[in-house]
Amino acid sequence: MRIVFLGTPDFSVPLLRALIAARFEVVAVVTAPDKPAGRGLQMKSTPVKECAIELGIPVLQPEKLKDPSFIESLRAYRADIQVVVAFRMLPEVIWSMPPMGTWNLHASLLPHYRGAAPINHAIIQGEAITGLSTFKLVHAIDEGAIALQLPMPINPRETAGSLHDRMSEAGAMLMLTTLKAIEANNIQLIEQLKLGSHEPFKQAPKLNPEFCKIDWTQGTRQIDCFIRGLSPFPGAHTTFHNGETSSGLKIYLAKPVEHESMTRVEPGTIEIIGASKALVKTADGWLELESVQLAGKKRMETELFLRGLRVAGSLFCA
Repeated sequence: MRIVFLGTPDFSVPLLRALIAARFEVVAVVTAPDKPAGRGLQMKSTPVKECAIELGIPVLQPEKLKDPSFIESLRAYRADIQVVVAFRMLPEVIWSMPPMGTWNLHASLLPHYRGAAPINHAIIQGEAITGLSTFKLVHAIDEGAIALQLPMPINPRETAGSLHDRMSEAGAMLMLTTLKAIEANNIQLIEQLKLGSHEPFKQAPKLNPEFCKIDWTQGTRQIDCFIRGLSPFPGAHTTFHNGETSSGLKIYLAKPVEHESMTRVEPGTIEIIGASKALVKTADGWLELESVQLAGKKRMETELFLRGLRVAGSLFCA
C-alpha cells in the first residue's frame, strides 16, 4: 500500500515515524514551504520536512495546492492512499486522487470540536474528556465518516501543550490501526450525524490574538481553563499596568487560590504577597500567577518576574 503523507507541525511527526517503523511504504511527504523564522529570519523547514529528510522520504512543498505542476508531481507517486495530519484544507482534486481515499487524524471526538484548534478549545471549555478520530476525507471540513475513535481524559491541570504531546503519540497508534484495517478490507465507517446528540456541535475555530485576550470579569475556573487551553501556544495575554506604564503580558500558568483581600478590589487587580507571589482578582476569586512573559522579555517564573519589577503605583491587568 503506497502512502503519501500530508502534514506540517510537530503533532504530525510521531505518525510519520510510526508509519516507517511499521514498514508502511511512504512514497512521499507533502508539507508547507520553508518560512523565515527567528531574529535573523533564516529560512526554516517544517518539523515534518525535517523528519522526512531524516527518514529519506521525498518531500513536496507546494505554495498552492491547485498548482498543476504540483498535482502532476503528486499523481506521479501513484499513491494507493493518502494520510493527513494537521495540514491545510485540500482541494477535491487532491483528496479524491488515490483509489483508497484520503484519511485524516483529528484531535477530538468528532463531530464535536471540528476546526483548526480542537485541543485548545476542549481545555478552554473545561472538558473532562476529549479524544481522537480517524475519518475519510470529504469536501466539508472534518465531516467525513468516522473509522475509529479513542476517548482520552483531560487531566485536572492539563495544558494544551501536555495534551498535544499525549494525543500526538496516541493518534499515531490510532491511525496505524485504521490503516491496517483498511489494508485488510476490514473497516466499518460511521456517519458523524449518527454519533451526535440533540445539542449543537461544539466548534474549534482558529485562534487569533483578540480571542486570546483574558477577560478578568469572568470566573476563576473559566479563566484558569482559558489560560491552560492556550499554554504554551499561542498564550493567553493581558495588558499589565504598572502605575502610568503599560505593557503586554502573556500568562502561561496560573492556579486558583484562596485569598482574602484587605480591601474590596475590582477584577484584574494585582496583589503582591511577599517577594514571590502575585495574585490577580477574578469575578469570584483569585488566580496566582506562576509563569509569565512580559512583552520583549523571556518567559519566566513569577518570582523572577517580581524580582525585576519596580512598582510605580497600583498594579492591575486589563
